[in-house]
Amino acid sequence: MVNKRDFKKYVDALGASVIEEMMFAYYNIEGADRKGISSAVGKALAAVENAKNNANRFFDRGAKSFADHKEYAAAKRNFFRQLFQKIEKDFNDQINESIKEFNAALPESVKQAQKAAVN
Repeated sequence: MVNKRDFKKYVDALGASVIEEMMFAYYNIEGADRKGISSAVGKALAAVENAKNNANRFFDRGAKSFADHKEYAAAKRNFFRQLFQKIEKDFNDQINESIKEFNAALPESVKQAQKAAVN
């Protein structure tokens, strides 16, 4: 399990990288749909913000509501494991959605050049 600080750094780094590439295309690729790219950037920014905000959750049950400390620790660990798995899945889904929208905004000539470079 990753701690909150590392998770937020991961989200910031991945989001910044994706947005940087989108902004590069926005300003440097002729024929790109700028409205589409702007929308994709907005979705990526929202994904970063949502993930960071959702990571600020707390385990709302105290140790006294469990039979012993071992049971409390297991419940708390399980809570955070499930929470961060869900946040990461939602974040990745939102980032992938923004990337799909970004790719749709690129001109066909750029898409063909990227395919040729990969092959």
